[in-house]
Amino acid sequence: MEYSEKQIAIINAAEKLFAEKGFDGASVRDIAQEADVNVAMISYYFGSKEKLMEAVFEERTVNIKLKVENLLQDKSITPIQKVYILIDDYVDKFIHQQQFHKIMMREQMINKHTPVAALIHELKKKNLESIRTLIQEGQKTGAFKKNIDIVLMMTTMVGTVSQMLTSQHFYRTLNNMEHMDDMEFQRHIRKKLSTHLKNLFKQMITNE
Repeated sequence: MEYSEKQIAIINAAEKLFAEKGFDGASVRDIAQEADVNVAMISYYFGSKEKLMEAVFEERTVNIKLKVENLLQDKSITPIQKVYILIDDYVDKFIHQQQFHKIMMREQMINKHTPVAALIHELKKKNLESIRTLIQEGQKTGAFKKNIDIVLMMTTMVGTVSQMLTSQHFYRTLNNMEHMDDMEFQRHIRKKLSTHLKNLFKQMITNE
């Protein structure tokens, strides 16, 4: 779905406040104030706070399935190269969408049967199905091992990136990187995460 500039401003404001206060803690009035619009406009565009959260999820995750589908159709690269591309894509998304990542973490920790929990469950289910298709392609060619726990594999990737971002200030201090500006530091951890995960996944899933 294509959103207007005003709708994007509302989505961005909602994402910021959902990350800071949680879904229950951020009111529609708070979001309207953050986006500099009236409350009626949010109702007009999205209908409810639940539908607004759905829009946040849609806007931040729309390209994941398309990315895997394009990779599956590309016969010019090997299965492990496709996994590497996917790793880079996930790392980039986590780094550039840290507020959305906070929403995911916060709402999963609450562990309640809510509309937001349902959105997270559906997103993870779709991602898992897409990754499973990619892994099965590599298994058919003999490039990947037969017994791969795909859920644990994805948990390893998401958990590693999540832990790095959550504790990045400690990583920065422990490695004497306080002199780096934020952009330089983000480039550094992106490279470190990408290299680490590619080495780890190569050992975990390939027959090499």
